[in-house]
Amino acid sequence: MTAARARLRAAIAADDVVVAPGVFDGLSASLVRRIGFTAAYLTGAGVAAAGYGLPDIGLLTQTEMVERARMLVRTLGDIPLIADADTGYGAPLNVVRTVREYEAAGVAAIQLEDQAFPKKCGHLPDKELIDTGEFVSKLAAALDARTDPDFVVIARTDARGPLGIDAAIERANVYADAGADILFVEAPQGVEEIERIAREVAAPLLINLVIGGLTPIESTARLRELGYAIAIHPSLPLGAAAYAMLTGLAELAGRDPAPLLPSKPAEFFDLVGLAEWSELGERYRTEGV
Repeated sequence: MTAARARLRAAIAADDVVVAPGVFDGLSASLVRRIGFTAAYLTGAGVAAAGYGLPDIGLLTQTEMVERARMLVRTLGDIPLIADADTGYGAPLNVVRTVREYEAAGVAAIQLEDQAFPKKCGHLPDKELIDTGEFVSKLAAALDARTDPDFVVIARTDARGPLGIDAAIERANVYADAGADILFVEAPQGVEEIERIAREVAAPLLINLVIGGLTPIESTARLRELGYAIAIHPSLPLGAAAYAMLTGLAELAGRDPAPLLPSKPAEFFDLVGLAEWSELGERYRTEGV
């Protein structure tokens, strides 16, 4: 476990981009290991969809994610696992337990975000945030809770959507000052914003490249030029697997798969019930007013 974390620390410090494909089950992790990537990314969206048939809207629990992380660490061997931990699953006390559980499971890095609970996929609309100070408290809890100094804490801000790029960069720098090892500004819209984040955030950076998402898919070479430390590709293996399953099953049933083929995250999550879950959420929200 410590060796994998030290390996990730060394890769982040090197003058290159750590490319981390999304893993969500034993097969995806085995393939990432066989091909020999530097790191892997435990995608919460992938675990929700492939593991539980759910959209990425905060329905999974910490224990479900930690159990999946534990299996993936075993499968990946010496390849470090960067793990999605959503909002930390509660208040700062919950974040302490989350860090302890993920660390005990053997992950090399944990990602925490400043969304309000229940969170949403970073490339869906209508995200809500907690206050900057509240997230700094959660970040401090995470940093204090780790026992291995090589355990990497990634701070993600989702402010770009609801507040704009200026606020997102401002929050990222606050989180860097608070001690986060890596900063993750979710869902920049356009190449200019990707470049601006690289110039104006004073810390190592992670970028999330989602197929059909809000952020353009930049090449590893270009990200290296800009100085990004990590590029995660959470949807690439999942999207390829879903496409193959959908087209194969449609062929078996004699149906045209085209109406079901997704082109963006919301359409993908509709395959696992996003519309129905959103309707439920709206029903209970209005009934409580």
